[in-house]
Parts: sequence; structure tokens; C-alpha cells
Amino acid sequence: MRDIDISKITEAVKNMCIKANIDLNDDIYKAMEKARENERSPIGCEMLSQLLKNADIAKTDRVAICQDTGMAVVFVTIGQEVHITGGLLKDAVNEGVRQGYNEGYLRKSVVKDPFIRVNSNDNTPAIIYIDLVEGDGLKIDVAPKGAGSENMSKIFMLKPADGIEGAKKAVLEAVEAAGPNPCPPMIVGVGCGGNFEMSAYLAKRALLRPVGLHSDKPHIREMEEELLEKINRTGIGPQGLGGNTTALAVNIESMATHIACMPVAVNIGCHVTRHTSCEL
Repeated sequence: MRDIDISKITEAVKNMCIKANIDLNDDIYKAMEKARENERSPIGCEMLSQLLKNADIAKTDRVAICQDTGMAVVFVTIGQEVHITGGLLKDAVNEGVRQGYNEGYLRKSVVKDPFIRVNSNDNTPAIIYIDLVEGDGLKIDVAPKGAGSENMSKIFMLKPADGIEGAKKAVLEAVEAAGPNPCPPMIVGVGCGGNFEMSAYLAKRALLRPVGLHSDKPHIREMEEELLEKINRTGIGPQGLGGNTTALAVNIESMATHIACMPVAVNIGCHVTRHTSCEL
């Protein structure tokens, strides 16, 4: 059994909230540089240059890369041999979010109730997912998610007979309906299988995968590559101003499902699809 005090978790989450909102991930930065080289639209090329410049300024001046610093989504992968000491894991994570958004001068965007919309003033509560695994490790992923892209989420309860073609049609429908709203070039997270809520979780989790890293399932990899090509032919382009760079990646996660259903969820990430991780 390994003891981990909640103070270490709080400190890690605090630092990750700040880092994720300021430093654009290297894989996304490099993908945008490559996209700029291949962008055929002059306006699209200029938009990509402006997005890269914005990322440079944020990193140099240590300011938020986007004014919408998102709702904190936290994935905790914890070994069953870990013993959390000093308090509750949930409280430790929320305290880290609270400190990170205050000390990082990040916008607080969470309201306490969906109908009585009073701001919580510290960006809590976070959305927390806990995955219990073997061993004594503890890994935390923090993925702030803004509303512009989150509002473009879709879930489709397809029939098994719709098959792969039906799933691809659903993803394209969601992207085309989103248009410029998620601030493209986007990263498209897709969850297939499970049930209603699990497919949405898989879609969200898919956004953590680095750009360019495909599924190890051949039929899913083929689906990712085909969808990326088709999405980039829609002409939506960088920031919705036209071009052949609408998405940087399509990441699909899949799992077992019921014989009578085929859920497909789409969760779109913007051009700064933010996430960072650490192990304690």
C-alpha cells in the first residue's frame, strides 16, 4: 500500500490547470505548422499564422491562450494499492482547480446551477472521472474544455445495421453542423460503443490522444483517416473562413456494446484542445 497525501494532488492539479491554459501542446503546435505549409487558402494560411502567433505570445507572456479557460475536466487513474491520506480525493482535485484558476488569473466560467446562473467564482466544481486500476500509481489528466466547442457535441443512437458507414455519416453531420463555432482547426473526438453515457465519455477521452497517433485497431484507424480527409474537404477551414484545414485529427475510441444498439458520440475540441498530465 502506498500513501499519497491530498496536498500533492492539489498542487499537481493547480499547476496543470495553469499549464494547460497557457502552453499549447507541442503536438498541436507542430500540426498547425504543418497545416500552414499545406493550406491552399491565403486567408486560411494567415489564420493559422495568427493562431500560432497567439500561442507564442501566451507562452512567452504566461497568459491564457484563450479567453474561455473552460470547465476543468479531470481524469484520475488510480491504482488500487494507493491510499489517499489527509482528506477526500474529490476535495483535493477541486481545491487544485480553485487555486489554479485564482493564481493563474484564469477566467472563472462555472455557474452553481444550470437555471439559477450564479457564478461559483473559483471555477469549481470540476468534472472528475476516476478509473481504478491495478498497482500503486496515480496519473492525473487535466483537460479544460471551453463552451464554444463543447456546445457542438452530438450523440447518435444508431441501429447496429447502420454500421461503420452510418457512424461516419453521423460524425460528418456533427462536424458540418458545428461549422466555425468550435474555432477550427478542430480535433474531433469520437466514442463508439458502450451505452449512452459511456460513448460520450469515450469521445471526451479521445481528445487526450496526441495528434497523429491513431487507433491500434485497423478498422478504426482506417475510419479516422477517411473521416479526417472528408472533414478537410468540407471547406470550413481555419476559424471557419475557408480552406482545407478544418481538422487536425479525428480520434476514435471504441468498446463493447449491446447487441441492439450502436451509440456514437462526437465531442469536438477547438484549435487549442487543452490537456496536460502528470504522475505522482
